[in-house]
Amino acid sequence: VFFQGHSSPGIYARSFLEGRISEEELLNFRSEADGNGLSSYPHPWLMPNYWQFPTVSMGLGPIMAINQAKFMKYLLDRKLIDSDNRKVWCFIGDGETSETETLGNIFIASRERLNNLIFVVNCNLQRLDGPVFGNGKIIQELECIFLGAGWKVIKCVWGGGWDELIEKDVSGKLIEIFNKTLDGEYQTYRSNNGKFIREKFFGKTPETLELVKDWTDDDIWALKRGGHDLDKIYNAYYEAVNNNEGKPVIILIKTIKGYELGGEGESKNITHNTKKLSFESIQNLKNYYKFKIDDELLMKSPLIKLDQNSNEYKYLVEKRKDLGGSLPFRKSKQISLTIPNLDVFNNIINIKSEKESSNTMGFVKVLNTLIKDKNIGKYITPIIPDESRTFGMEGMFRQYGIWSHIGQLYTPEDSSQLMYYKEDKEGQLFQEGINEHGAMSLWIAAATSYVNHGVPIIPFYIYYSMFGFQRVGDLAWAAGDIRARGFLIGGTSGRTTLSGEGLQHNDGHSHIQGGLIPNCITYDPTFNYELAVIIINGMHEMYNKNKDIFYYITITNENYIHPTMQGDVRDGIVKGAYLFKKYETKDKCVVNLLGSGAILNEVIFAATILLEKFSIGSNVFSCTSFNELYKDGISVARYNLLNHEKERKVSYINNLLKNTQCDLTIAATDYVREYANKIREFVPGKYIVLGTDGFGRSDTRQELRKFFEVDRFYIVIATLYGLYELGKIKVDILTAAMREFNIDPHKLNPWEM
Repeated sequence: VFFQGHSSPGIYARSFLEGRISEEELLNFRSEADGNGLSSYPHPWLMPNYWQFPTVSMGLGPIMAINQAKFMKYLLDRKLIDSDNRKVWCFIGDGETSETETLGNIFIASRERLNNLIFVVNCNLQRLDGPVFGNGKIIQELECIFLGAGWKVIKCVWGGGWDELIEKDVSGKLIEIFNKTLDGEYQTYRSNNGKFIREKFFGKTPETLELVKDWTDDDIWALKRGGHDLDKIYNAYYEAVNNNEGKPVIILIKTIKGYELGGEGESKNITHNTKKLSFESIQNLKNYYKFKIDDELLMKSPLIKLDQNSNEYKYLVEKRKDLGGSLPFRKSKQISLTIPNLDVFNNIINIKSEKESSNTMGFVKVLNTLIKDKNIGKYITPIIPDESRTFGMEGMFRQYGIWSHIGQLYTPEDSSQLMYYKEDKEGQLFQEGINEHGAMSLWIAAATSYVNHGVPIIPFYIYYSMFGFQRVGDLAWAAGDIRARGFLIGGTSGRTTLSGEGLQHNDGHSHIQGGLIPNCITYDPTFNYELAVIIINGMHEMYNKNKDIFYYITITNENYIHPTMQGDVRDGIVKGAYLFKKYETKDKCVVNLLGSGAILNEVIFAATILLEKFSIGSNVFSCTSFNELYKDGISVARYNLLNHEKERKVSYINNLLKNTQCDLTIAATDYVREYANKIREFVPGKYIVLGTDGFGRSDTRQELRKFFEVDRFYIVIATLYGLYELGKIKVDILTAAMREFNIDPHKLNPWEM
């Protein structure tokens, strides 16, 4: 069940009556920093045994529900779970349908024939500040949209009290008024009283006024909308659950915002900001629901607990038991998969190839190896949004199949080729088309399968890195909240690596965005062996140690030689940095050079130039994750702050660089300077950072790196400048080098162009 996020107080109240939530917890609503409180909205990270899905960022519930239902069909078809009789319920506000994520993927639900999906839209005709569509009729609008998208639509608009009037309406005038009355008018009617409704609604024609001539104003006021009539709700739900049309279902239920709050908030624009009720309003609620509470006690706003011997308590407990247990409920599950050792990738780690290739191809090799593993292969789930051929993954089409609940009903045009487009009911691969939000929602469903279905799926979502956190950042945060486990793979990463794609496709900041999510672990590896180490370690962390984390790993489309792993550098790869190679000289002038991703190769070239032209030695470090180095650094800094009487700790990167006894460190990446600058506090000596600040461009990699000042020559110049600043070389050397490498001191800043 994807609960409407703002309904959490009502859900807590029910759990309190059931005895699941204590009085202390309820009184600590929104006071959870010290524990024992309740989160304001559905947050699995904050309440890991209670909430199952984070939905309060409006629009995310619907798109995640669609893809959860789709993923359940996938698990069913692949015989991993029996989900034939399970439903996905998603509760939505009508104002929430303005969010693009709410309606943007509804066609997928009908296309995939998700008869296990039910949307319930609470149509109270209001959003925060006023009507959802005051000049129109939101229920009819939604009915048209969902009917057109192939859904079964059920409307629950008017309560049973209206049935008598509708039967008496032989003139058809009442139905005519219904059809012509706008949502803004309905809100106005309910914000007044029965007399007002008699005059302004029924008084529109003599025929309709005649219908209620024997009714009192109180009788008119008591007319309910469908969402407040339990019989009508039951019938709508019954129809939805027993749907045999092979379609997803939407129930449009008309309600009143602030129902029975009276003049303080019922159907008023200020309802959302009504935080406290007057004693009179509380009395009205008590009288309407026939609660037996003395007014003297009521004035103290007590928490009413049910006696465990009472019929009401027994009813609640027995009915929940009949339905399989309390909701919401999240059961933390310890899992332990047999993760292969690193030597399963010997062909990647220990065999040097003289042929240039990208680490994207290295990733495809890793993925293929994992899918073939006898222990975990069936749990590997690749997800690609219409870029399989870009990433060199089309070979998986025929080998593993693209999942389709209905299989392949046509002969693909490339059926005669080895790597043809193959859809299969038991396919393992998801090919989601140009739909990053849908693919991310599907990844979230797969990444939480370990707890929602008891099946530890290991999902790999591969996409253009630029279209990751930038486009689906809200869902990425939801992934953190929902305690997702899996891998996000940012392909064609870096601002200068993807030549020819221009401003909007060049990623220079995804690691900044990924680093903002506390339980997202990010890496920017250069070589295939680094990638293999990171993925194997990540699987151990998530599927053996049961850590609620997920990984973001960037890969490139640039071809270069991938060396074998020299020595056991696994620990450094995982921690974020290790010494890749020393370029030694007899002189004492030695610098530290840091690089990551494709730019590490530029750093390596720069080290060669420094040694051969200037007799300057260097220590080249591969920095697989500046974010991990930063997190380690601030953790150490915090420890020293709070434990000042104990022996001081030293951060990993500080210790690594300090042992080189160098006064100068240069860092260069394919990302904005802020990425490598995150560790500045923990770098001993002088620290100079190069990065790709500014908009992307279309050009060759060589020209782009020159434009953004991160190529080998700028790295050499930055090194010489740092040594000049430290008084270790003369200015003439720096000036001559700038002239030799055509470095224009008058060139505009890349971020200003």
